[in-house]
Amino acid sequence: MYGLIAQTRRAVVSIPLNIAEGSAKRGSREFRRYLDIALSSLSELSYCFLLARDLRYLKAEDWQELDTLRGHAGLLTWRLYDSIAKAADNLKLK
Repeated sequence: MYGLIAQTRRAVVSIPLNIAEGSAKRGSREFRRYLDIALSSLSELSYCFLLARDLRYLKAEDWQELDTLRGHAGLLTWRLYDSIAKAADNLKLK
């Protein structure tokens, strides 16, 4: 249980840290690379939640709430990624 909690915490912290770090980079390509890493951490978090549920460390209703929040964070991160990609494409067309 300790290892799962530690890994979950690392994944949770990694998400906003990669978004922040990527936003400080020059250019949208670099930012999108860091957003990719954040999205990967969200996937890792999803598995941590599933494993915790399957091992009965999390009640099903708690898992559902956490997974809903994780899904929303993933959607927002993906939309940010997509909007940056579209903005970069629009700049190339001009």
